[in-house]
Parts: sequence; C-alpha cells; structure tokens
Amino acid sequence: MTQPNVTDLSANISRGSESGNLYRPFSVFSVLTLTLLAMLVVATFVWNLLVLVTILRVRTFHRVPHNLVASMAISDVMVAGLVMPLSLVRELYGRRWILGRALCQVWISCDVLCCTASIWNVTAIALDRYWSITRHLEYTLKTRKRISNVMIGLTWLLSSVISLSPLFGWGETYSEDSLTCQVSQEPSYTVFSTFGAFYLPLCVVLFVYWKIYKAAKFRIGSRKTNTITPMAEVIESSMQDAGS
Repeated sequence: MTQPNVTDLSANISRGSESGNLYRPFSVFSVLTLTLLAMLVVATFVWNLLVLVTILRVRTFHRVPHNLVASMAISDVMVAGLVMPLSLVRELYGRRWILGRALCQVWISCDVLCCTASIWNVTAIALDRYWSITRHLEYTLKTRKRISNVMIGLTWLLSSVISLSPLFGWGETYSEDSLTCQVSQEPSYTVFSTFGAFYLPLCVVLFVYWKIYKAAKFRIGSRKTNTITPMAEVIESSMQDAGS
C-alpha cells in the first residue's frame, strides 16, 4: 500500500485552494464542534478499551455473551482509533480529502467494516438472548459457545465482504478532481450494502425482540396462573371442610 508523500499532499492542498473552499477561517462554533468531536473520539476509544480490558482480566467474563460484547467493543475501538480521527482531518479541511486515494480507501473500508460489524454484533447478542430464553434446555453452555463463535465469524466475514467490495471495482470512493472521499455511490452497491448492513439486521433484531417479548409475556402469565389458581382451590376446599 502506497502512502501519500509530501508532493502529493502539496498538490492536493494547492488544488483545493484553487477551488476556494479548502482554507476557511474557523468560527467559534466550528472550534467548539471540533473540540467536542475530539473529546467524543477519546471517550469512545477509552470506554471500549476499558470494556475489552475488563473482559480479558475477569475470568468469569470469558464466556458467552461476553465474547459477543468483546467483539462489538473491538469494532467500536477500531471506529474510534481508525475512522473518527481521519474524519476530523476531513472536517478540518472543509470536508475535502487531501490524504490521497490509498488512505481514502482505507478510511472508507474501515468505516463500513467496523460499523457493519458493530450492527451485526448487536444482532448476534439479540439472537443469543432469544435462544437462551426460548430454548434454555437445548441451548447448553457448550452449544452456546460454539454458536456464538460461529456468529462472530460470520459477522466479520459479512462485514468484510460489504466493506472491501469497492476495492475490487464495485464503484469509486475517491475523486481526485474534487478531493472527495465517500462510500461508493454505485446504485447496485448501495442497495447491497444498505440491505446487508442495516435493513437485514434491523429486521432480525425487531423480529427477535418481538419473540422475546411474547416469550416473556407467556412466562409471566404462566407464573400467575400457577401461583394463584392453587391457592384459590386450597381456600375453597378448606371452606367446604369447615362447612361440613
């Protein structure tokens, strides 16, 4: 992978300056916004790093569903460490990309990869909870660990397919003329990526939590039935005995 050299950066900066929008005086609002964004980057990175350290250090967390939580924390750490800092650089230059094609492709790929993985990790956690509630006898600890590892592998595999597809010619992410760096706008890729990274996991999560709600409601109803009905029968039988 080729890194952008000083000559490339200077050419990009001069090209952006000719367009008239690269260098602009920062207002107080812009400074506050960038400061808050920088604080958000640091907070996101530190918080998810603490989650990972906690899971690694506490032995009782070395099992399901904490491995799913760790997978989600890894994706969020990557977002905070790789994606958000480059986004700040882009904002500093008026949303112009001066870092070259190679870093643009890395930034976009990491962005789509980590965000998609984070969403699918949430879906995997929802599925794990659903099977734990509805199939608690069949869904043993050994089975749960094996299925969770499979879900983690499929999560990162699907995220890699979605994020790396533009690198193999499915649309363009970087424009040298306008110094723009964005997700591929190819219509077929847009449909594929949005369906695989958003709509499909959204439907799965909504369906799973609806089933969890129904299962919980059924259990609560069963408990009420099992606790109230026998007491009524005991009271009625005791009154009959007293009357006789």
